[in-house]
Amino acid sequence: MQGSCLWTSALLSTPSSQTPFRINSHSSLYPPPSVSGSYRQQLVTLGKLTSNTRTISTGAPLGCVLSPLLFSLYTNDCTSKDPSVKLLKFADDTTLIGLIQDGDESAYRQEVKELAVWCSLNNLELNTLKTVEMIVDFRRNPPALPPLTIINSTVAAVESLRFLGTTISQDLNGDIHIDSIVKKAKQRLYFLRQLKKFNLPQAQMTVFSAIIELVLCSSITVRFGRASISHLRRLQRTVRTAERIIGVHLPSLQDLYKSRVKKRAGNIIKDPSHPGHNLFALLPSGRRYRSLCTRTSRHKTSFLQLTYESLPVFCN
Repeated sequence: MQGSCLWTSALLSTPSSQTPFRINSHSSLYPPPSVSGSYRQQLVTLGKLTSNTRTISTGAPLGCVLSPLLFSLYTNDCTSKDPSVKLLKFADDTTLIGLIQDGDESAYRQEVKELAVWCSLNNLELNTLKTVEMIVDFRRNPPALPPLTIINSTVAAVESLRFLGTTISQDLNGDIHIDSIVKKAKQRLYFLRQLKKFNLPQAQMTVFSAIIELVLCSSITVRFGRASISHLRRLQRTVRTAERIIGVHLPSLQDLYKSRVKKRAGNIIKDPSHPGHNLFALLPSGRRYRSLCTRTSRHKTSFLQLTYESLPVFCN
């Protein structure tokens, strides 16, 4: 059993003035005028040269708050039909995750093909130069798989990729992600040192919470439980450095991890529509959640397993 992840970071829109703006597969609206209520005039200036003015009747002005919403509505009916393949969308970032069993990739490759066809039919262009594929396979001797092709272009196979700010590697150990966030957090300690020169402790706390703690807690509910001791020491050392600069006691990463696990688990339990809601089942005693039967350390240090063990402590 293995999994494939196809990630593309760009869907380029090429609409025409006659292209309907689709709300769903059953109804459509022609492209509305700009947000200001009238068609926009646009031109391009390069040095001393200026192009002719063109009337733009589609799309939204650059920086418009409606742009992400309109694009999400436009791509709303781009979904996966096979239950073994999940399609995740965030703005123009699209990710296909397929579960491959017994070496059968037909469902996964068919969904990739249908995604490319959907884009071509809806005036969107898949940027294959920014599309990569990562295969996760924990077998000792995984077989070589044929390369994936989209629109006569071979998709590059990578060992790690960056998904919504989190670096994911083939072995799912999180070392690359922790290295990157430690480096980024150390660079941002510069702002604390500059504020210390002006004797602004309150501003230092605000900066720490906004740009340093936020980085250190990136995907902490997933990465912290399975991080090695050396990586945990590197993360905590960064917090202690910030603590010395500010001159006040700061919460440890262990405390931040517990609070975020409690909040994340509570949101999953309260949301019946969450995919992991059914994984939180109480035992007949009603005081503890039923844990999964696991054998590998990879599963024992996962978010769910660690949550089962510590959630009753949080609830007391």
